[in-house]
Formats: sequence, C-alpha cells, structure tokens
Amino acid sequence: MPTYQYVCSSCESPLEVVQSFSEDALTTCPACGEKALKKVYGSVGVVFKGSGFYRNDSRGASSSTTPAASTATESSSTPAPAAAPAPAAPSTPSAP
Repeated sequence: MPTYQYVCSSCESPLEVVQSFSEDALTTCPACGEKALKKVYGSVGVVFKGSGFYRNDSRGASSSTTPAASTATESSSTPAPAAAPAPAAPSTPSAP
C-alpha cells in the first residue's frame, strides 16, 4: 500500500498515512481538527531516459522507420578504427 503525505493548510503540520488506492483522501487534520488537509505531491520516483525504452528500438533496421533506431544500427555496424602501431624502440649498441 502506498504512503501519502498531507499538510494542513491551517496549522501547516505534516502527516504521512498508509492508505490503499480505494480509500478516500483525508480532510480533517489530527493536530488542530480543521478540515484543511491537502495531499502533497512530490516528484516522480522513476524516470526512463535514453534509448531502449521505446517499442521501435527493438526492431531491426529493415522494419523500423524512426531515425533513432536506424542510428543505433548504423553505429553498431561501423568497424572500429584500427589502433596506431606502437613506436619502435631505439636500438642500442651492445657492449664488447
């Protein structure tokens, strides 16, 4: 069951209550007895960003029409650049 946060408009006292979805919202403040309770809405707990969260992202390049999906397949098929060769070690003459 979710926990809801309330604040009283009269006395500004905070209140947290565990309620089911089907229960009505509280209106009476337990601290002052006024009918001035308001629900406090906060930010979202989970935010999905980036690729991989859309229906088109899992399709192949031939069946998708979105630029994001075609960009993902193009970048995976491009070969990686070859590494630069290591510099040769200077040769030193050996001692007699």
